Amino acid sequence: MLDIEKQFPGVKALDHAKLQLRPGSIHALMGENGAGKSTLMKCLFGIYKKDAGSIRMNGKEINFTSPRNALDHGVAMVHQELNQVLYRSVMENMWLGRFPLKAGLVDHKKMYNDTKAVLDDLEIKVDPKTIIGTMAVSQRQMLEIAKAVSYNAKILVLDEPTSSLTSEEVEHLFRIMRRLCDQGVGIIYISHKMDEIKRISDEVTIMRDGQWISTDKTENLSTDDIIKRMVNREMTNRFPAKDNVPGDVLMEVSHLTGKYMPTCQDVSFELRAGEVLGVAGLVGSRRTELLSTIFGIMSRESGEIKLNGKPISNKTPRQSIKNGFAMLTEERRATGIFPYASILFNTVISNLGSYRKGPLLSDKKMTADTDWSISSMHIKTPSQKTLIKNLSGGNQQKVILARELESDPDVLIAVHPTRGLDIGATRFVHDQMIAARDRGVGILLISADFDEILEMSDRIIVCSDGVAEDQLRKTMIIQAAPPGVHVHVVPIKKICEIAKDPRFGNTHAMLLFETPQDALRAIEGGVPIKKLNLGSMAHSVGKVVVTNALAMDQADVDTLENIKSKGVEFDIRKVPADKAESYDAIIKKAEDELSAQAASK
Repeated sequence: MLDIEKQFPGVKALDHAKLQLRPGSIHALMGENGAGKSTLMKCLFGIYKKDAGSIRMNGKEINFTSPRNALDHGVAMVHQELNQVLYRSVMENMWLGRFPLKAGLVDHKKMYNDTKAVLDDLEIKVDPKTIIGTMAVSQRQMLEIAKAVSYNAKILVLDEPTSSLTSEEVEHLFRIMRRLCDQGVGIIYISHKMDEIKRISDEVTIMRDGQWISTDKTENLSTDDIIKRMVNREMTNRFPAKDNVPGDVLMEVSHLTGKYMPTCQDVSFELRAGEVLGVAGLVGSRRTELLSTIFGIMSRESGEIKLNGKPISNKTPRQSIKNGFAMLTEERRATGIFPYASILFNTVISNLGSYRKGPLLSDKKMTADTDWSISSMHIKTPSQKTLIKNLSGGNQQKVILARELESDPDVLIAVHPTRGLDIGATRFVHDQMIAARDRGVGILLISADFDEILEMSDRIIVCSDGVAEDQLRKTMIIQAAPPGVHVHVVPIKKICEIAKDPRFGNTHAMLLFETPQDALRAIEGGVPIKKLNLGSMAHSVGKVVVTNALAMDQADVDTLENIKSKGVEFDIRKVPADKAESYDAIIKKAEDELSAQAASK
């Protein structure tokens, strides 16, 4: 790609941009939100028609007229924002537009087998018949990657592919990427995560304001070099300083249980004014469902929510907003913006009551507030009349944040607020959240970034399905960070480092693992675990029910046997008062059930 130019109304998105991709290599494409990265790739993929410049593949000039045209010629792209048919199955989403036919009808058997073959090859354990809307965002992200791979593309573009993935899923993706490179596939990898770029890429191209800045081998660049070229300024501290003192209790949540599964169950906690309360847990731990229930997106079965000591219902988002709540949702494209409406509309829509002037709305005030939002949030746009869908993901997030903060909430619910944002935009969003906190706003924060949770939060709640019915551990979770006790949620890698640090030699801690695989990683990493309690292992697709609290698949069985071989003892009981189960009997039952399951297919 050489001297690529692209103009939109009022803004030049690409100005002589360029990129060269080598077969069998991973080429990182970096820059701030709005730098032109996604626009450049959309020109390659046939979504946008370039205004000038040339694109060559294997020495021949190409100009794809549509994404389908690009796919037919061996170019696939996984977009930052998911675009899936939520009420259809995994296999239907994978082969959409290219269903296998038999006698003029869709051949569902072949579609199932072809999907399973792709998923098995990529070691993605998902039933092809699963309705995609029932799956976690991280699982859906991996399926989009699988779909792209199914085209047997020679060029694969990944736009922020790890923004919703767990650390284990990131490692899984990296294994897939390395294997594709070994097969001669060239990968363009767009990400803001420095550690990932340094680990996985061979070369790095940096863009700024639609222009090419530099291309270098990754090994020749330090993190500071990359940041300085991206933002054209020094960035010394990733997170704001924590120097606040939380106030009185602002919100009380007591025994909150959602109405429809999957949902939260019997959750209690307090949120103080001027406090950031982190809600941590792995994918599937029901963090998002908990906050969605509080905000009225999901229905409440039982429990109570109090704000400033008074019970509130929050049956709907509209009611929640009236009660002083605001929310940054997980998927900004699906639930955060009105894509075909202007920036002005998206800025004022949550707070229309403040713009009423008799029976009408004050255009003057709406325009003034939108101008203030654009200016204060440093939103890159030619006009407040610009459709929000034409902004970069980072600038869309700034519009949403401005809208929610402008409503002057008492409680701000932030779900992955910096997902897909560059380092400069991330720090800006953090600063705005801290400013709101300092004004007395109580903030509930969910993030897939462990560092963000640890550095931004004053206290942390740990959510885990594996301990949902274990009263001992559940009590510890509900009472996050009580006086004298610190609760931390850290990656397995970090707990392994801590275990080897002599400074923590006398520390006694209860370790909570979501899966047997996490426990094995900790043990192999040097964490001295002599006894492991199997309290609860949640059921999911592909697992068999062994007891009323345990469900396993073959990977779980193999992992537990591996742990046993290392001399670790097992205590199998849901709560301490229960009679302990026999490990050997549990494993035998699991293997028998799994064998029967396999035979029935």
